[in-house]
Amino acid sequence: MSDNSFARFDVSPADIDRVVSRFYTEVRRDAVLGPVFAAHVADWPEHESKIAAFWRNAILRENCYSGNPMRVHVSRPDVKAEHFPVWLNLFHETLKAELPDMQAHQWGALADRIGEGFRTGIVAMRQPKDAPPKLF
Repeated sequence: MSDNSFARFDVSPADIDRVVSRFYTEVRRDAVLGPVFAAHVADWPEHESKIAAFWRNAILRENCYSGNPMRVHVSRPDVKAEHFPVWLNLFHETLKAELPDMQAHQWGALADRIGEGFRTGIVAMRQPKDAPPKLF
């Protein structure tokens, strides 16, 4: 598929675009995630393009994404730590529907690491400075 020898695993830019497009179609329909995204995404094609660039950067190492997704997520108080398991479940469903098992598993494992990083980052950055750490 991909001719990028530095890719983390074998998916193509077209695979990434297809997964991202289908995923955000499902996000817009989701009772939990849909309203959160609708409050912040005015231009869906632009958002999908930016997120596809994020994944091409993470998977294919294209160096085509610039941004700070942690800051974006933390700066939106309606984005909650408990949204990330919902997001990941929907993302895994999309990967399984769009990709062969091995690629879905590999991309899903990467998404799990990134999603857990966002979830724990949101918890840590939003907690009072003198409070004991939350471990869940």
